[in-house]
Amino acid sequence: MTQKQRATFRSMTEGTQEDYAAIATSMMGHITDLPDRIMDHMRLLSGDYGGFNIDRLEHCLQSATRAYRDGKDEEYVVCALLHDIGDTLGPANHADVAAVLLEPFVSEKNHWIIKHHGIFQGYYFFHHLGMDRNMRDQYKDHPYYQACAEFCHRYDQNCFDENYESEPLEFFEPMIRNVFASVKKSLYAEATEQQAAS
Repeated sequence: MTQKQRATFRSMTEGTQEDYAAIATSMMGHITDLPDRIMDHMRLLSGDYGGFNIDRLEHCLQSATRAYRDGKDEEYVVCALLHDIGDTLGPANHADVAAVLLEPFVSEKNHWIIKHHGIFQGYYFFHHLGMDRNMRDQYKDHPYYQACAEFCHRYDQNCFDENYESEPLEFFEPMIRNVFASVKKSLYAEATEQQAAS
């Protein structure tokens, strides 16, 4: 991007309409390239075992593969694939990291499942650590409670099988591109459209 295509202000109070149009245009390109960065980040999970018998990438691949083979839709499969993408940057709140990444691109239900799967997954092991395995029951009246419990039962707690034949990461790349192409209209998108119309 040339200097002419970039903002020139030193503080945001000096910014002009042209400056912010340049930023909005750049941001749309940044969003377009997001699937590439997601693929790169998923590869960082390879070789990271975290004490488990398979690495974090294989766990995510098993989750997505099982969801795909069960006939779940593309968005759900991508959520399954990315549910633990936050493990590297947010080990204390990995579900929140994944949920924030997915929120602008997925349904409210799928976002809720990913955001809360860490607590729901605790049903299978919290008691071994002296914690309350039923911590998830604080959400028992939530309309997505059962959906999140199902996700953890069918596509998370059972995805540590070293003999399971998962699809490779590249198999899911077109799905990632499709899901992340459907970004909800943002301020940046609106600004870009307004600039183009003027």
